[in-house]
Amino acid sequence: MTLSRLQVTDFRCLQSVQLELDPHFTLISGPNASGKTSLLEAIYVLGRGRSFRTRRLEHLIRNGTERFVVFGEVDTAHRRVPMGVEGSRAGMRSQIDGDKPSSLAELALQLPVQIIDPEVHHLIEEGPSRRRRFLDWGVFHVEQSFVGHWQRYQQVLKQRNAALKAHQPRAVVSVWDTDLVRSGELLTAARSRYVLALSPHAQIIGRNLLGMDLSLSYRSGWSKDHNMSEALEQSWSHDQDTGATQIGPHRADLAIRLDGTTVKDRVSRGQQKLLAAALLIAQIKLFPEASPVQPSLLLDDPAAELDDERLGGLIHEVSTQSVQLIVTTLHGEFPAFGQPGRRFKMSGGRISTA
Repeated sequence: MTLSRLQVTDFRCLQSVQLELDPHFTLISGPNASGKTSLLEAIYVLGRGRSFRTRRLEHLIRNGTERFVVFGEVDTAHRRVPMGVEGSRAGMRSQIDGDKPSSLAELALQLPVQIIDPEVHHLIEEGPSRRRRFLDWGVFHVEQSFVGHWQRYQQVLKQRNAALKAHQPRAVVSVWDTDLVRSGELLTAARSRYVLALSPHAQIIGRNLLGMDLSLSYRSGWSKDHNMSEALEQSWSHDQDTGATQIGPHRADLAIRLDGTTVKDRVSRGQQKLLAAALLIAQIKLFPEASPVQPSLLLDDPAAELDDERLGGLIHEVSTQSVQLIVTTLHGEFPAFGQPGRRFKMSGGRISTA
């Protein structure tokens, strides 16, 4: 299944945009500030229920309007399934095939989407939360039970933190410990299995793109010398002082090394971009072959900050993946990717067939 039709209304600079997408390769060209990135962002919001550019929903609403709507149709083996999201200052609403999904995770099941954009280096240089989201998207598509463990852990963590913030006695706070440990260890085990499976793919792609040895390891969010229950016990005083749980999967991180050296702040911006791209491509390679859906990979101006050799390596790796590819470029052509099935041009927030 792939995204076959997209309709965007009052999203950023896009007043009304409609297009039919190719199941393999769609190319969108246009000058800077023409709306290309906003169009990719709308697709991302449709598949994720959130933006990759901002946490503030109101920033996505076109000036002078009250809400945005992103509607899409996903081709299945038998029919097209409609899905859509609507965002306003009151929040986000979504629908899949006429029904309200129980969670935003159902959007990701229907339309799994990843993006490689000029800001992709933030996956490397920012804090652990972005890398946890990266891991969780991948685990979610590999292990269907993962989302239940994640949701349960978040619920229990919220309750425990509320008790800590209210300065409740230890006996009250510890009521949540058993459930927190159970769901936390299940979540941690799933993430650990995923990193183990992801690592060989990332290593090969990292070597191809960077010419360096890329290695990954999972940091659970507590000392490896203890299990989670022991770590929670030892953290009690710190939890009490801060009013929040200080150990657990919500503090986990993906450790990344190049040639044995921690990468943060030690590689160039271009290397960070290629490294993050290697992780995302490896994640797509690990996407289950038996899945009824095909991932959509968005590439926003892939030539930015990369020389011809490194860009060629990135294009080669992307081109070998089984994805629906949607690429933006400043130029009307991008021959390195081959002939697009559909080609569009953007100008001033409007789209036309190129």
